[in-house]
Amino acid sequence: MTGAAPVRVRIVQLSAPIFEALARQDLAAAEALSPVPLSAYLAGPENAGVWRRRHLQASADLAEADWVTGIVWDEDGRRSVGRAGFHGRPSPSGLVEIGYAIDPAFRRRGFATAALSVLLDRAAREPAVRTVLLSIGPDNAASLALAHRFGFTLVGEQWDDEDGLELVHERAA
Repeated sequence: MTGAAPVRVRIVQLSAPIFEALARQDLAAAEALSPVPLSAYLAGPENAGVWRRRHLQASADLAEADWVTGIVWDEDGRRSVGRAGFHGRPSPSGLVEIGYAIDPAFRRRGFATAALSVLLDRAAREPAVRTVLLSIGPDNAASLALAHRFGFTLVGEQWDDEDGLELVHERAA
């Protein structure tokens, strides 16, 4: 069988001060604190809302920083290619929601697949996690196909004030 080798990524967790700098779209300040180099995409306006929410979470509870959105780090290319993580710690019922976004310059190369795989592996290792959820816009064909490939099942829909209509998918951890 021929083809490109799968990409290797890890999720690099960030701290509240880095979230705050990214929310302000201050790449220089965020990079001064970050354990890995960041990109203009990560400090751009399309990600500021996520970083703002993660800053509030991590500031209120330091343990949240270990769960929430981090940097998708391309191990082979030694570069940041997007963001991915959980929306927070597991709920009392054992539910976690995954979110991810890959820099448009790196899409369609397997980074979302690799990041989702890393996060699902972590969820499977965590005793407190029983169910994993993905909320995906109905027009996001690539993410819908990815969810299907990983065994997620459509369980409903919801309205998100920032993203609009989302199709809710879940699977066992």
